[in-house]
Amino acid sequence: MPSIIPSYIYTLFAMIVVGSLLVVAFTFSTENLRNQAETQQLKRIAEYVAAKSCELVSASKANVVYANFTFDIPVLVGDQQYWIQLENDSSSAWVETGFGDVPSGTGQQVTIPLQVSASGTYISEYGPPVLQCNMSDGNACLELSGGY
Repeated sequence: MPSIIPSYIYTLFAMIVVGSLLVVAFTFSTENLRNQAETQQLKRIAEYVAAKSCELVSASKANVVYANFTFDIPVLVGDQQYWIQLENDSSSAWVETGFGDVPSGTGQQVTIPLQVSASGTYISEYGPPVLQCNMSDGNACLELSGGY
């Protein structure tokens, strides 16, 4: 009889270890899926801002000097705060997004397929973002504001 009880204890212990490993593996897998979904949603927001930027520039070029658009986007992505930033260099302009409350310059980028001057930053949780387009001397200037 004494030899049967240790084998039950060892079996029970092994089942606890295997069960714990399975729970941890499923937790990591679920967390990875959640992170991928949040990253994809943030990229879609950047694509939406880039598309609306093109629309505003087109509207401004059609004899309108000034146009603006207020975005209806989520306050949080998942449960995280995020930022959107418009930037440009001499050859192109882009929308950059990332998680957190401080733009770090290491986020995802979506190119705006027009020759424009772009600037401004939006930080979520502090109101809706507003995109403004001004035409000056035939050049479009985009400015993102809000979220402060």
